[in-house]
Amino acid sequence: MRDLKSDSATMSEELLAWYDVHAREMPWRVGPASRAAGIRPDPYRIWLSEVMLQQTTVAAVRDYFLRFTSRWPSLLDLAAAEDADVMSEWAGLGYYARARNLLKCARAVAQDHGGSFPNSYEGLLKLPGIGPYTAAAIASIAFDRAETVLDGNVERVMARVHDIHDPLPGAKPVLKDRAAELTPVQRPGDYAQAVMDLGATICTPRNPACGICPWRGPCAARVAGTAAELPKKTPKKPKPTRQGIVYLAESADGTWLLERRPDKGLLGGMLGWPGSDWSDAPVPNPPFEADWQELAGEVRHTFTHFHLILRVMTAELPGGFNQNAEQELISRHHFRPSSLPTVMRKAFDLYKGR
Repeated sequence: MRDLKSDSATMSEELLAWYDVHAREMPWRVGPASRAAGIRPDPYRIWLSEVMLQQTTVAAVRDYFLRFTSRWPSLLDLAAAEDADVMSEWAGLGYYARARNLLKCARAVAQDHGGSFPNSYEGLLKLPGIGPYTAAAIASIAFDRAETVLDGNVERVMARVHDIHDPLPGAKPVLKDRAAELTPVQRPGDYAQAVMDLGATICTPRNPACGICPWRGPCAARVAGTAAELPKKTPKKPKPTRQGIVYLAESADGTWLLERRPDKGLLGGMLGWPGSDWSDAPVPNPPFEADWQELAGEVRHTFTHFHLILRVMTAELPGGFNQNAEQELISRHHFRPSSLPTVMRKAFDLYKGR
């Protein structure tokens, strides 16, 4: 087996040669042939895609990205957008703090940087919602800076190439050091995307295709026969289960009563159904006095830190209802279930299927 430390330049060249042939096509990506022809990536599109891809798959993000860039083609367009419009377009992607930070970041770049992203890791890291991974990814892919990009795919590749058995998340610093050793000065943006593509398409979590991997020669885990069991992870604590109640009220003419959630917290800034707290013993909190009826069945949804079970109550929305500052009356012509967060859409689906 080759010496990985002394062979890092060769390994990077081999991976880039593989990427030149096998690079995935993505709507935000400038492929290797276009890069070689002098076409540069748009930092706005790279940033937007990286924020969307956090905790989400490429398949789930693609349509959202196309809608966003069709509606807001540039950073300045997004910076000028209404908060509610952006939150509505984001509905279904989850992790809604990302959408709020998206607007904060766009407006900060527009106001403080003349509409152009800083081109360094340090400058990007100062922007709202941009952490170490995202700053490294933008600096590398958009500006060809030799920064070390470490996402889940890269962690898996590094753990296997070096046969590292220390469990995540504790092993992250070691894996980042190994990834840094392989990051080249030439074509670092293409390299960053190449190693992520390698993890996504060949060095996959289950059944890695070692036989066609460009790094099969130097891969220590392949030689040891341990690739399929890496990376190791520290066992997670079981998620608790919380309960809640939501209230769906529709008037005779098809108007719906919705409520905008507080900016901070889960589903912050999103429109959803009025409801109770989410806890072990939720306190009923109907938006108005009525003969509320409980639907058969329940809504189940999982967030990052807990499972949620919702009871769904329904009543007719009375005519002339005066909503409070957080509530909105949405006519049947303007009500779009697709603009609701996933957990709220599940409640609507239960209502429609009653």
